[in-house]
Amino acid sequence: RRYALAAIFEAEFGQRTADAILERHLAESETDPQVAALARELVAAVIAHRDTIDARIGAAAPQYPVVQLARMDRALLRCGIGEVLHSGATPARVAIAEWVELARIYSGEPARRLVNGVLGRVGSEAGASEVPEARTTERP
Repeated sequence: RRYALAAIFEAEFGQRTADAILERHLAESETDPQVAALARELVAAVIAHRDTIDARIGAAAPQYPVVQLARMDRALLRCGIGEVLHSGATPARVAIAEWVELARIYSGEPARRLVNGVLGRVGSEAGASEVPEARTTERP
């Protein structure tokens, strides 16, 4: 998840594509093949579904326009929604918990609440039955 987040975040600056950035990060480290596969899957999901992911962010948190979000918060939300909606490998509640924790680490408490609220709502709307009710009650 950290590799995917780093690639999506760095791509926001427009110098390289997220795919190229991810491959550079993976080449620079001795990464477990499963970790590399998940990172590639997440980056591919964000790239392939970016417009619909951004629309989901806008619908779930209209008071936070996607273009006005901090780059890190936007990358966290895009990756998290990409995993919740487009990765069958991880149960939604696990993915949400992981992205909420990454938001706390990389962006702070307000971002943690935003990511929790948006991912909880997106997961619930998508029919992710494994999203616990407690996750959907806290709104940004």
